[in-house]
Amino acid sequence: MAPSALQPPTRLTPTAALALSQQAPAILRRSVSTAYPPPLNKLLSGSETSDKWLQYENLIQSCLRTGDDQAAHACLKRLTVRFGDHNERVQALRGLVKEAEARNNGELEEVLKEYNQILSGNGTNIPITKRRIALLRSMGRLSDATSALVQLLDFSPTDAEAWSELSAIYLSQGLYPQAIYAMEEVLVLAPNAWNIHARLGELQYMAATAPGVANGSSQQYMAEAIRRFSRSIELCDDYLRGYYGLKLVTRKLLSEGAKAAKQTEDSELTLPDTNTIERLNELATAKLSDIVRHSASHDRGWRGYSEAEIAAARDLLGEDRSPTTR
Repeated sequence: MAPSALQPPTRLTPTAALALSQQAPAILRRSVSTAYPPPLNKLLSGSETSDKWLQYENLIQSCLRTGDDQAAHACLKRLTVRFGDHNERVQALRGLVKEAEARNNGELEEVLKEYNQILSGNGTNIPITKRRIALLRSMGRLSDATSALVQLLDFSPTDAEAWSELSAIYLSQGLYPQAIYAMEEVLVLAPNAWNIHARLGELQYMAATAPGVANGSSQQYMAEAIRRFSRSIELCDDYLRGYYGLKLVTRKLLSEGAKAAKQTEDSELTLPDTNTIERLNELATAKLSDIVRHSASHDRGWRGYSEAEIAAARDLLGEDRSPTTR
């Protein structure tokens, strides 16, 4: 199935992004009348939907990703004519195009100056604020990006995307407690998001296995990882990433002979007993085996997994010295 221009471009594989960018000329030809400014566009272009403009936004990102700058500019022009030069989303997309076309750090600095100038006149411009943060991070200025994110979250504390970005920046610097804290804030805003539960489990696992971590802290991190992965698959029964994480954690605990710690006043969560860990490991192994087998056979209802995820699950199962006997 051909990719849709309404799909989030960040979720597209390189092949799908290329296929989508190749559709841009045809999409632009079909909607040529949208180039009229308002109110003429309403008279000459017929009905207007939000999907049309979302399609242009997504096409810009896919075209930039595949090097089709001409089509990206054509989409940006349509959005500019429709919504105006000072529209915040249009300003952010224009900045994205300039970032993609920048040939060196000097040109990126010029884009950054433009962002600063826009924000000096309107400090509440969230799209430009986020583009500035993304640019700072891409330039390796992590301290500045972190400060800008903290300021954004002071202004907009319910921005889950900003909390997630802050967690990623902390993680890139090996600051696991801070990364976990920021991701927990995402979970507060989306308590039933199984992917966030699994992501938090991954952070807990990385913190537990980091060099120099104390044994007591490691056990608490591992216990929390089990809890998060278990919750993710409780919310989504076929979530591969949740089962993968649960398998990874329980296998490590069993290989190290970890035992449940006694409950203390300073510890709210401890490891389950060995029997429970073994049962969780068997559950994860069986489910991953089913997912890999059905996906390889292209069975209906089992086709939503990426090839990379299936390959990783297959490798993890292959490393198991005592595979499940069926």
